[in-house]
Amino acid sequence: MSDLERFCGLLTEANQVMNLVGPSTLPDYWARHVLDSWQLFEHAPEALTWADLGAGAGLPGVVLAVFLKGRPGAHVHLIDSLGKRCRFLEQVKTELDLPATVINGRAEEQAITVDVVTARAVAPMDKLLGYAQPYMDRGAQGLFLKGEKAPDELKSARLSWHFKAQLHPSRLTDGRGHVVHVRGLRRAR
Repeated sequence: MSDLERFCGLLTEANQVMNLVGPSTLPDYWARHVLDSWQLFEHAPEALTWADLGAGAGLPGVVLAVFLKGRPGAHVHLIDSLGKRCRFLEQVKTELDLPATVINGRAEEQAITVDVVTARAVAPMDKLLGYAQPYMDRGAQGLFLKGEKAPDELKSARLSWHFKAQLHPSRLTDGRGHVVHVRGLRRAR
C-alpha cells in the first residue's frame, strides 16, 4: 500500500507539468486508477509477464508491477513512444523498486514475449489491436481497459480483424468501463 501511496504522490506531482491523467480523476485515485488497473488480475491470475502499451502515466502497468513485486519471474514492460513519459516511468520504477523495464519506442516494434498485453486509453480498438498483434502472435492474451464505447469499438474492429473477445463490465469503476479480453487475433483478409 505504501508503494501505491508513493505512486499517487509522484503521479500528482508530475501531472502538474505534463498531462498524464485528467486532474479531476486524482481525488478518486484509488477507485479510478488503482482498482481499475488491479482488476486485470481477475482475468489472468497466473500471468507473470505483462506489456503495457502506451504506458503513459503507468496505468495499468505500474499498478500491476506493484502487485507483482516479490513474485519470482514477474516483470512488466512499460512501453511508451514519448521520452518525457518514459522519464517519469523510469523515476517511478526506480523509486518504487519495481520489477519493470521502461521502453521508449513504438509498441508494435518491440520483440517481447509476455503472458498478457494490456493498454488503457491508448487508441480505438481497431488501431490498438494492430499495436498488440506482435505480442499476441507470440502467445499473449489481450486485456484492455476500455470505456463505455467498447461494444462499438469491437464492432468496428471486426471490419479489419478476426478475434475472439469477451466483454466484461468493469466492476470497480463507475460501471461504464469494460475489460476487453481478446484471443486468437489475426487480420481479416
